[in-house]
Amino acid sequence: MSLDAAAASLADHLLEQEFVEVLAHHDADGIAAASILCHAMFREGGRFRLRVRSSITTADVPRDSSVLLCDFGSALSDLPGDVMVVDHHVPHFEGDYHVNPRLAGIDGDRNLSAAGAAYLVAQRMGDNRDLAGLVLLGIIGDRQELEGPNREISNEGIANGFIAPRRGLRLPGRGLVEQLALAVNPYLPGFSGAPETARTLVAQVTDEDDVDYESLLSRIVLAAAPEASLSAIYGIWGTTYSLGREVIDEAANLAAVVDACGKSGSGDLGASLCLRSSHALQEAWEITARYRQAVIAGICGARRLDDRIALFEVDDGSVASDVADALANDLVQDGPVFVIGLRGDHCSVSARCPPGIDVDLEALMRTVAEACGGQGGGHHRRAGARIGAGSVDRFKQELLGAIPA
Repeated sequence: MSLDAAAASLADHLLEQEFVEVLAHHDADGIAAASILCHAMFREGGRFRLRVRSSITTADVPRDSSVLLCDFGSALSDLPGDVMVVDHHVPHFEGDYHVNPRLAGIDGDRNLSAAGAAYLVAQRMGDNRDLAGLVLLGIIGDRQELEGPNREISNEGIANGFIAPRRGLRLPGRGLVEQLALAVNPYLPGFSGAPETARTLVAQVTDEDDVDYESLLSRIVLAAAPEASLSAIYGIWGTTYSLGREVIDEAANLAAVVDACGKSGSGDLGASLCLRSSHALQEAWEITARYRQAVIAGICGARRLDDRIALFEVDDGSVASDVADALANDLVQDGPVFVIGLRGDHCSVSARCPPGIDVDLEALMRTVAEACGGQGGGHHRRAGARIGAGSVDRFKQELLGAIPA
């Protein structure tokens, strides 16, 4: 079935439901995907409840109502067949209502996020072109390329006046000092986690509120280059996007805030922003600042557990995903990166391929996690796992056995 046909089928099915339980993954892509579809249902008189979760198992799926899973669910082969899934991870679910770019031969790692897939469904439910800006949260949050369907959707948003591209700093924050001191995507050695250094630099390049961006960029690059990767340097400046319809205008800012709220356990607040409520905007920014400080602490405090493979441990498993992104993409690595951390009664593991490294992490995480009695999967170059709190040593040994010397 083509992606358009799958989107149309799910759209028709959603419009027939009296009430839908919507469960969303807790990152920017998952929350944006769910919010896009909640907007579309609300506009057509549909009723729903949206909840944000860090993970999903078949046992977590409600059985007393219609269920829609956003940005997870594809990995579960034993889901009931009537569950609706909008996802872009490697598919194992075979239900009738499954919208996933991979099922249509589209690269779900790079060319279409869950938010993008949700937008295609929403467009089949009515005129929801104004939601195109929310698709950028999936593209930015999951570090995707602006190619294929992603480009088509963004171009449509630009043509309709809902997205406005421009050039500038690509660092989220409420001002230059915060943009530098809380930089985690990319992580900037020498500035991230160093507000006084950031404040000094900003003062040196600012004259009566006029910023000398050429000098600013030169100084950032000179300071960060000895440790930072090329992708981190390139990520500092480039195309940014204004979203005229959203409560936070700049796409990278909105993605960062929604992502931080979700991963901090305040997914409802992140979703409210995507649903265009600004009632808790200040609180959301404060959550974002605290979360990004925790990520920076995780990056700085990550402990390497093995000399041969880049396996790191962090104290706070809630930041493992973003620590893995930074270690793999923003610092120089020569192989895949694995970050493990305790989260409640289990450990979260995040695996990432640095630029130029190609390892099937989805299959690797699935195999190694199952050997430890856990669950794993995800994307080809970005994957994760959930294992028991006492399984770290077993996980390490299984990982060493699975990766060639």
